[in-house]
Amino acid sequence: MEKNKILVQRAAIIGSGTDDLTNMFLSLSLSSIIVDLGISNTQAGSISTITNFGMLLGGLIFGYLADKYGTLKLFKITLLLFSLATASMFFATNMTTIYVLRFLAGIGTGGEYGIAISLLAKVTPASKMGKMSAYNGVAGMVGNIFAALLASIILPTLGWNYLFLLGLLPLLIVAWVHFNVTDDVLEKSLESHGTVEKTEKPSYGELFKTPKLARQTVSLMFMAIVQIGGYFGLMNWLPQIMQQSLGLSVSGSSLWMISTILGMSLGMLFFGRILDNFGPRFSYGLFLLASASAVFLFTLVKNEFAMLLGGALVGFFVNGMFAGYGAIVSKLYPRHIHSMANNLVINVGRAIGGFSSIIIGFLMDVGNVTTVMTYLSFSYLASFVVMMTIKEFAKTRYHQTPENVKI
Repeated sequence: MEKNKILVQRAAIIGSGTDDLTNMFLSLSLSSIIVDLGISNTQAGSISTITNFGMLLGGLIFGYLADKYGTLKLFKITLLLFSLATASMFFATNMTTIYVLRFLAGIGTGGEYGIAISLLAKVTPASKMGKMSAYNGVAGMVGNIFAALLASIILPTLGWNYLFLLGLLPLLIVAWVHFNVTDDVLEKSLESHGTVEKTEKPSYGELFKTPKLARQTVSLMFMAIVQIGGYFGLMNWLPQIMQQSLGLSVSGSSLWMISTILGMSLGMLFFGRILDNFGPRFSYGLFLLASASAVFLFTLVKNEFAMLLGGALVGFFVNGMFAGYGAIVSKLYPRHIHSMANNLVINVGRAIGGFSSIIIGFLMDVGNVTTVMTYLSFSYLASFVVMMTIKEFAKTRYHQTPENVKI
């Protein structure tokens, strides 16, 4: 039985890793697409926007379907969808095709996240969910690193179309899950926890059933918007800002990216541990206040060593918090709406937080680096204030929340 639970955990975590791996292909190949198709920067930026809206739609649709018909079956379908849509970019020769395929890939990716977290929650003790959610987040960072390594080999030699062919890799995960993991593993796990799946129809209305739940759900979505907005700002703009202010080469910028991703991974692992031990209020309070300080202090960076160290430190706090959302949502909402709750919170964050790149670009035009960092700092402080209003974030209330919480 324990071996089967480990199989489910590995399937969910590896699936999330390939999700980030294939999505990173777009960021890494965007400059090549611009040159090859002769498109503007605005058109190129709209590809990511369309992908994010696909994630929101996919999260809403597949979150509902997974909670209604079974997480494992829909998990495989989402992997199939974003894998085939990504690989089909090999045949893309115009923007219309790219828009359609990226939207479809977004639908699959957006659906996969909440389902993977729901799978983890069904086979992981509640007291260890923070740590497991951190592993899931780190898998995404590993996927990003592998994407960068593959892109460095394939883009200069074969071109961006061939890079997207590697989107077929998640099909190996689908095959492995299909032949090694079955639904009875989840059912036995729930029985061992003394819980059963509800047979009533899941509904998004349950997330807003009472004023208290509505405030909780909206507050979590706001925190996710700030979380993902900060991530996009960090990954999309800071390398360029550092290149301009320090005169860095592309290789120097790549080193910064690697140090930042390593910092993010360590931050997730640390956050998962303190979340399980001290609860979300202390954990998020510490990381949000540290993030508000770290991004502003980044303006004091004056040399490459400080940039590498600062990137790792900022990544540690700014993205370390991402590891907590899956664990928190899985504790604060009932099992029968886990996929919907996780997908709604994170994909609203993706869809709205994705506009952070546009906001930061505007602030760069009308202000300077200090203006951008001030904006990010105040965003994290606003998230801290909202977080403090969520009563269930208190340590005693969070740890007393039953695994099959009733609303």
